[in-house]
Amino acid sequence: QVQLAESGGGLVQAGGSLRLSCAASGRSISSYTMGWWRQAPGKEREFVAAITRSGAITVYTDSVKGRFGISRDNAKNTVFLQMNSLKPEDTAVYFCAASTAGSYASRLFREYNYWGQGTQVTVSS
Repeated sequence: QVQLAESGGGLVQAGGSLRLSCAASGRSISSYTMGWWRQAPGKEREFVAAITRSGAITVYTDSVKGRFGISRDNAKNTVFLQMNSLKPEDTAVYFCAASTAGSYASRLFREYNYWGQGTQVTVSS
């Protein structure tokens, strides 16, 4: 079982940048597809980005394409989400998650087995 802990959230003005980190413990993340999800107040948790075990394939939800970048360092057991050109609608709690579903970059909530506690990102206008 893997434990996940997010960090790097905060308050930023629109147009600014943040870099989220997800530190894993208990097991190597090299066995997992890793993903970032977010949940805004009153809304369902939504997929943001995912990266395959080797890092060769990344996928993004349309609203963040060209602005966000997911990456991983398996040696350091850490996953990152670089967020640029932030918008107020990016405000949410961001969660890191691990999937054992397969070798693809899953967008499906049910395929993520392990979750962090989340980190708040607030973008002011």
